[in-house]
Amino acid sequence: MKLTSALTITACLMVAACGNTREDRVTSGAAIGAGVGLAGGAILGSPVTGTAVGAATGAIAGAATDESQINLGKPLWR
Repeated sequence: MKLTSALTITACLMVAACGNTREDRVTSGAAIGAGVGLAGGAILGSPVTGTAVGAATGAIAGAATDESQINLGKPLWR
């Protein structure tokens, strides 16, 4: 696994998602993951790959957790 992917996955799992519903958590997790992946990928020379891996990992982390495990608050769109 590339260093970009490992860093993105770790960062996304630490800040999985926000919101009370599964849909909110998946959406916000994907957005957070994409941002983290873009930043990590840009530093290491692969921003597109970092964004894709980050978005997927964040969405999965958001779907796999509930608000009692991690909660970053109310999503901006609510």
